[in-house]
Amino acid sequence: METVGRWTNKFLMFNLFLVFFFFAWFLVALGGYSLKINLGLDLWRQLWQPLIQPVLGIVMAGAIASGIISKVKQKLNKA
Repeated sequence: METVGRWTNKFLMFNLFLVFFFFAWFLVALGGYSLKINLGLDLWRQLWQPLIQPVLGIVMAGAIASGIISKVKQKLNKA
């Protein structure tokens, strides 16, 4: 069970860094757009729904699940 938790945490950490990458890309592309330089904002917009939103959802669900699991473990250890 510990191995599954470790791999889940690694997967969620990878997803978090992916979210940071997409956010940085968005900021750079938005800056380029304001300067009339094509830095991939159109591609970012195309990837928003099929790729970026699910990655964000996985990170959010993982954060909520991690908090719930932590509280349950805390309650079980007190009992």
